[in-house]
Amino acid sequence: MGCAKNLVDSEKLMAQLKLSDIELASSLEEADIAVINTCGFIEAAKRESIEMIIAALDRKSGGKLKKVYAMGCLTERYRNELATEIPEVDRLFGSNQMADVLNELGADYKHELLGERLLTTPQHVAYLKISEGCDHPCSFCAIPLMRGKHISRPIGDILAETEKLAAGGVKEIVVIGQDTTYYGQDLYGRSALPEILEKIADVDGIEWVRLMYAYPAKFPREVLDVIADHPNVCRYLDMPVQHCSDEVLRSMRRGISKRALCELIEVIRERIPGVALRTTLIVGYPGETHAAFDELLRFVEDVRFDRLGVFPYSREDGTAAYPLGDPIPNHEKERRRSLVMDLQKEISLANNRRLIGSCQRVLLDKVEDGYAIGRTESNAPEIDNEVHIATNDGLLMGNFVDVRIDDASEYDLFATHGGIA
Repeated sequence: MGCAKNLVDSEKLMAQLKLSDIELASSLEEADIAVINTCGFIEAAKRESIEMIIAALDRKSGGKLKKVYAMGCLTERYRNELATEIPEVDRLFGSNQMADVLNELGADYKHELLGERLLTTPQHVAYLKISEGCDHPCSFCAIPLMRGKHISRPIGDILAETEKLAAGGVKEIVVIGQDTTYYGQDLYGRSALPEILEKIADVDGIEWVRLMYAYPAKFPREVLDVIADHPNVCRYLDMPVQHCSDEVLRSMRRGISKRALCELIEVIRERIPGVALRTTLIVGYPGETHAAFDELLRFVEDVRFDRLGVFPYSREDGTAAYPLGDPIPNHEKERRRSLVMDLQKEISLANNRRLIGSCQRVLLDKVEDGYAIGRTESNAPEIDNEVHIATNDGLLMGNFVDVRIDDASEYDLFATHGGIA
């Protein structure tokens, strides 16, 4: 359940199980045992994880499952509460207890398999987690409660995993972490993100490297040179800004002002012409007045992010913002979210229409009868725009192709195949 970081953990667990000769079922209906890797980030994610646990327990009570285990962020954060409320779960594990999960399932954690994964993504794309945890004090965020302090992975381990992924046919590496920009501070006393991006880009077979989860405060600007100077590092940056109002940013403990944020965005666009900027925002945070929200709307209109997601504020116990309460009603949060997304639809449509008539290099994620679907370097897997190609003649999933953009909608492009890239 949840984010790409959790997905990587699940892929590593599955590889360990498979190499211990434990059969992996293709669906819950075919399984004897269910292991649910939960998410506990916001209320909606917690609810989804609990619903999945309940669904598995229903199968267990009906004799269709022998055991149900839960692991991950939700169980790390609410282990005692879950043990009391859902005692039917056979055992609860935290977010860093993979060895214990394997032991419970009759497998030994094999340290020599470090970096081995059973990919659940298309074989040509993989997420690469370079760090765990977060040191930032953001008032709304429960990640440090679930994942702990920031811990960088050694460069050698990351490169060894990248080489294994490339040898298995991976062409696109999506670099992730709770905060990728802090990478290396704990191990090397400096931001080593520029260095690790360069080294990943130099691995044979890797044609795209994409950076996600970049924190704007104290952003290491040397990263911009790496993106600008390396053809296989995508001109793409995911940088969650959350808000623009100075008052809200201070309360959120984001460590940056609106002025500094705007200056950073300007520098990014100057240093990387054509960069696609992705961000996320929070609406309905305690203290987000109507004036602060109007300021956020103007900010979105002025900055014109290429990709943007919006989350209604979720009050999380244990966070610094929890004592502020949750004064803005859910219907008002949803109204604000809709207003931002309606504006972003207009921006995205205008951006996409400017691409009509252009030639674009596309990585194919799916090829089926009569059509193919892929992405340009300006789009991350699963969350961003897709390119729909009218024919699949001679096209294979995982190939790069040249296409001509013929039409556009708010979040999709429509193209004609122009040949293998």
